[in-house]
Amino acid sequence: MENSTRFTLGKINIILIAIGFAIIVLGFVLMTGSTTGTEFNPDIFSFRRITLAPVVSFSGFMFIIFAILFKPKSK
Repeated sequence: MENSTRFTLGKINIILIAIGFAIIVLGFVLMTGSTTGTEFNPDIFSFRRITLAPVVSFSGFMFIIFAILFKPKSK
């Protein structure tokens, strides 16, 4: 008896999930910055850290949800 293993998600879904993960990592990298120790650095309130990075990360999470639900058209 042949036991063939089939994954629930196809190859395209896995690739899309990897792209979404890369987008999330990019968003977290955008949030990082230099540490100044005990001195106050007003750069922590920059547009990149407060607005852009969370939007990019959130977009990555939404893209992963899309990637999981994506069903390729049958031939």
